[in-house]
Amino acid sequence: MTASRTARERVRAELIREITDIARRRLATEGAGGLSLRAVAREMGMVSSAIYRYFPSRDDLLTALIIDGYNALGEAVEQAEAAVAREDHLGRWLAVCHAVRGWALAHPHEYALIYGSPVPGYKAPQATVEARVRDVTVMGRIVSDAWRDGALRPPSSEPPPELSADAAAVREVMPGVPDEVVWRSITSWSTLYGWVSFEVFGQLNNTVDNREAAFDHAMRLAADTLGLAAVSSASPA
Repeated sequence: MTASRTARERVRAELIREITDIARRRLATEGAGGLSLRAVAREMGMVSSAIYRYFPSRDDLLTALIIDGYNALGEAVEQAEAAVAREDHLGRWLAVCHAVRGWALAHPHEYALIYGSPVPGYKAPQATVEARVRDVTVMGRIVSDAWRDGALRPPSSEPPPELSADAAAVREVMPGVPDEVVWRSITSWSTLYGWVSFEVFGQLNNTVDNREAAFDHAMRLAADTLGLAAVSSASPA
């Protein structure tokens, strides 16, 4: 019975992987809003009723794709950051930034799914949260480490007190840092994802030609906002 169950589980896992692979490809032609379980079933040669045993609704399939996307991005960020010396906080930041950009350019439709326009009628469930914060957790750790080591020297700009509650929520990924550093971090992360989104979605076309150099410079400016730039001049991994 155990061997039979294992075989069934293996077949189920393979079918789920095939379904999500096909759905991921269809994102490029139909977009997330046009994703259809019936269309995926037809491409697989499966009767439409059978696919509902694996994904009861389109939203369940979207959730699986979103979790996969966040995990893939998070893994790319974690690997890039781990390759840089712990004391090189600026180098770690730049490695993370280039990893985000590299993954987004290699997987534009998956990036659009997780950072593009919301899918009409879809609300992400709590199950997506763990994967969603993998990249931010790495960035928060860099900020916390730099602050602990005395390597973070942001210019003084005290945020208004009404922002303290929001800062406390974000501080979960960077414990021990003051509100000012939290808001500088959010600003720097927004710069990173704003730039990447501009590039992925074509807003830089006919405007910026040397994208790699421009991106690196922009991320160093974001590091200035964090207070990291004066600490190290390391290049991205």
